[in-house]
Amino acid sequence: MPEEDKEIQRLWKRFKSEGDLQARDRLILNYAPLVKYVAGRMGSNFPSHVDESDLISYGLLGLISAIERFDPSRNIKFETYAIARIKGSILDELRSLDWVPRSVRSMARQIEKSSAALENKLHRAPTDEEIAADLKISVEEFQQALTKISNSSIVALEELWTISSSGTETVALIDTIEDRQSKDPAKEVDVIEIRERLAKAIANLPEREKIVIALYYYEGLTLREIGEVLGVTESRVSQLHTKAVLRLKGRMKDQLEPAQAE
Repeated sequence: MPEEDKEIQRLWKRFKSEGDLQARDRLILNYAPLVKYVAGRMGSNFPSHVDESDLISYGLLGLISAIERFDPSRNIKFETYAIARIKGSILDELRSLDWVPRSVRSMARQIEKSSAALENKLHRAPTDEEIAADLKISVEEFQQALTKISNSSIVALEELWTISSSGTETVALIDTIEDRQSKDPAKEVDVIEIRERLAKAIANLPEREKIVIALYYYEGLTLREIGEVLGVTESRVSQLHTKAVLRLKGRMKDQLEPAQAE
């Protein structure tokens, strides 16, 4: 193991076992580049008035929270855990500033619900034309709505999923990763079930949406790079990503809420 990695392990031990705040500060400095990476990637999808330096500030709070909450004994890479928390912190702060128009949020919820309802009725993924007809708007208006939602970046797989009808219990995608050290078998079963349902929902996406999800979240490609792979514009990839996430959220809510009621 490289000496640098050994030093990081020693810092984790000093902070978690001894509460050494100097070790915590050194961990923050070590992982700070993650914040700049996440802020830069997210910033490319935000309106021009959103300053990247602000995103970095918001993300730093997420990094600090991740370091304080991370359990090194879990079978999860810290970078994977931290990136999800950094993104969440940035999104939470932007939402608190209410910079996303309510009309955009409302349309996102309408598309999510319409997609889920049509899928239950048709037993397949609905087309753009079918969703637009259900919403009583034109296909062009539907695609414009997707672009607005995508530009606001209020939808992402890293967001919290509501897992109770009261809306008080949520789970982040990162929390569905297997924890082999878990001491709560009941909770572990719930997490495994959610992960399996999400995997099934992704597998049942239309082919292009499934490719976008795989390339973006698992291969780390940018929307522009995915566009080059698929031979479409970056704007079209952004629409496909938005549709896929709204579709997944609709499916997950549709499956989880009845299960919670049982």
